[in-house]
Amino acid sequence: MKNKLLQLLLLFTFLAPCKLFAQDNQSAAWAALFHTQRFSQHWGASFDAQFRSADRVDYLRNVLLRPSINYYFSKNKIGAVGYAYIATNGRSASGASTFRPESRIWEQFIINQKLSRTVSLQHRFRLEQRFLGNTSATATDSYFSQRLRYFARAVVPFKSDSVFTKGPFFALQNEVFVNVQNKDKVNKHFFDQNRAYAAIGFRFNKKFDAELGYMNQYTKQTTAYTVNHIIQTAFYTRF
Repeated sequence: MKNKLLQLLLLFTFLAPCKLFAQDNQSAAWAALFHTQRFSQHWGASFDAQFRSADRVDYLRNVLLRPSINYYFSKNKIGAVGYAYIATNGRSASGASTFRPESRIWEQFIINQKLSRTVSLQHRFRLEQRFLGNTSATATDSYFSQRLRYFARAVVPFKSDSVFTKGPFFALQNEVFVNVQNKDKVNKHFFDQNRAYAAIGFRFNKKFDAELGYMNQYTKQTTAYTVNHIIQTAFYTRF
């Protein structure tokens, strides 16, 4: 188990951003619900809802709603297509409130890899088509872009002497975002952002997990970069 955990730490350290110093440091709080519903041997659905604060938890900046239809090719390979709606609230330089809606169509493929009887590593590849609306009724800054995301997540139970159905666990994950179309409309860079995350959780039963963790979100801007220090509460349900 120690060797598996060391391998995971090395993997996520490699995926994390190399910059050590950020031009701008922020702090935020996120809450999320992730639900998976299985209909049959091959078909299912997923849904997640996320709520994200602005810097210093000043106000609710993002609300994200994301449903999908899933197809299970095998026990460890899953494809999905879905839609996402993201409402973004902001503040202009003058302090006025702004609002920007975003719609996404996305496709993904998941591979679940067993590292041991109780430890699994999930690989997720997601392509997003992003349709960003105007920031006001008179603005003309809407645009379309595409983004590719690679996500890896491992769940390591505190006890490894049996099949993991209940008890505390350690979660470790990392996600890399890159712009593959119209990067000039986003931040003018191929690299978009990286999210490194570690959490302590508890599995109440096969259908419900809860966790609390820290996320380091490194975001590339047009001429600078930002590191957002995030406390996240997440709930996972499976039926």
